[in-house]
Amino acid sequence: MFNRIFPETIDNDYRGHVLAIWLFIPILFMKIAISLLHIFGNDGGAQSVSRIPLDSYPVDAAQNIIALFSRMGLDQLILGLVFILVLVRYRAMLPLMYMFILLGYLLGKGVALMKPTITAGQSGASTPAMILLAISIAGFCLSIWRRNP
Repeated sequence: MFNRIFPETIDNDYRGHVLAIWLFIPILFMKIAISLLHIFGNDGGAQSVSRIPLDSYPVDAAQNIIALFSRMGLDQLILGLVFILVLVRYRAMLPLMYMFILLGYLLGKGVALMKPTITAGQSGASTPAMILLAISIAGFCLSIWRRNP
């Protein structure tokens, strides 16, 4: 399993189940769509999706939060571009990408427990996050599954 996650050569020779490739595609599209919302949305998704009450903050503080969300969106867009590269050219890295997605989710939950965000309601991002988590777990398991030779 270790060699599946960390292949000796990074090439397009993918050895996992083909369904893991197909599950990676909606993750890729969701990552890019979310990043574009953060970058181009008026509030960066902070109030409209994450339910952070920007209206109750001073204008400068709200603008800083929007700027942080936009920068986070840029990071997610770059990650989405890496996902495209993996999907098109370096499929041997697919298990590693799934592991990064899962690790990012778990570490994000850990940080949220240490530093919770006060919102005006349940975040609209929680349902898509759970869907992405379920798809990522399935994709990771399928990507390290040994195909019949």
